Amino acid sequence: MQDVRSESFPMSAGILLGLGLGAFFDGIVFHQLLQWHHMLSGWYPLNSIDNIRLNTTWDGIFHSAAYVLVLAGLYKLWQQARGSGLRWSGRRCVGTILLGWGIFNLVEGVIDHEILGMHRVNETVPDAQRIFWDIGFLLWGAAMIVVGAAMARADAQEGDHAERSLQPR
Repeated sequence: MQDVRSESFPMSAGILLGLGLGAFFDGIVFHQLLQWHHMLSGWYPLNSIDNIRLNTTWDGIFHSAAYVLVLAGLYKLWQQARGSGLRWSGRRCVGTILLGWGIFNLVEGVIDHEILGMHRVNETVPDAQRIFWDIGFLLWGAAMIVVGAAMARADAQEGDHAERSLQPR
């Protein structure tokens, strides 16, 4: 008898895509559109042409890393999809992307903003208010992790239930 089990949507692909998309969102929205900060603006404020050049270069390096993460996620997804039996799930895909994006926000927020002081989320507000933007960024990341994990877990449980109901008795 043919094996009716299928592989679930690859979590690693979704997490890599979420990491990359979260980094792109941060770079495009915060660095470029809002111009609230740049990669090293906490260390090298945008008060000279040399500092602007340095920050722009590091923004480009940051975007290059985001691009590599998205490509790695797409490659992992393509590798899994080539095999037969991949159970496509929009909920698990979105859930794992939210997990990756939330992980990006928490890691970037804790390490770059708080520990290293490379930049803060919103450097256009007075210094005393910057922590509130940083906390909001971390809470946004934590919320994405909670929602993403719940979505991925619910889909995995639904998939397990569907597999058990298809197995011969």
